[in-house]
Amino acid sequence: MARKRVRAAAAAPVAAVSYAGPERRRFVNRSWPLPAFAAWGAAWLVFVGTLQLGAPAAAAFIAAGLFGAVLSLLGATPWRRLFIGCGFPLSFAVSGSAGSVPAWLWLLPLGLLALVYPWRTWRDAPLFPTPRGALEGLAEGVPLPEGARVLDAGCGLGAGLIELHRAYPQAVLEGTEWSALLRLACAWRCPWASVRRGDLWADDWSGCAMVYLFQRPESMARAAVKARGELQPDAWLASLEFEVPGMRPDQTLDAAGRTLWLYRAPFIPR
Repeated sequence: MARKRVRAAAAAPVAAVSYAGPERRRFVNRSWPLPAFAAWGAAWLVFVGTLQLGAPAAAAFIAAGLFGAVLSLLGATPWRRLFIGCGFPLSFAVSGSAGSVPAWLWLLPLGLLALVYPWRTWRDAPLFPTPRGALEGLAEGVPLPEGARVLDAGCGLGAGLIELHRAYPQAVLEGTEWSALLRLACAWRCPWASVRRGDLWADDWSGCAMVYLFQRPESMARAAVKARGELQPDAWLASLEFEVPGMRPDQTLDAAGRTLWLYRAPFIPR
């Protein structure tokens, strides 16, 4: 069983430090995944340009790969750095067999991705499921009355709702997900929850006893504004992994290698 501990808010370290990039990374992370596409295209330009200078194909490949690796350092999280750095070599490998595949066939995975993950969804967190056991100890740290309304804002495939159900089996659980296909899959996995398709930022949080988020660092300032404006006194904002800027947590929980930041309204400024 994962070790868990509750720490005083004043002594809580900032969990998001390892994810927060320097000032130069900000422009890369606000419009994700466009920066990844731009990095892949730039790596291909380096590859083609190096070939035109008369270099061997192997040297051009190495130069483009190294250039993509350098650009990957601008990613705010390990996953984004991986996506940026691996884009060129993967596309290069795929292009080697492109001649034997009809051109239209390459549109199928792109179309499937668009259905599962609509464009505006990329502005929020990618599909990062809540790890099993990550909310262990939540019910002890934040007891809620029977029938309390708990919202998973951006519920994806329902991993967060499943963990919330383990913590609060008597709560009224709800989930919001923008992707229609993910919403259907989540509703199938979590029949005991009310899962709707919608924009988590347009949802009304005012009736919730707790709102749970597993977003991304760039979303947390927006979450702070919404929580301050809508959550009623004694309601809770729970953020897995990423601290809410400008707000002092009432407590933190560690389980399954993750930090859960807990804030109680009215929120205390940091």
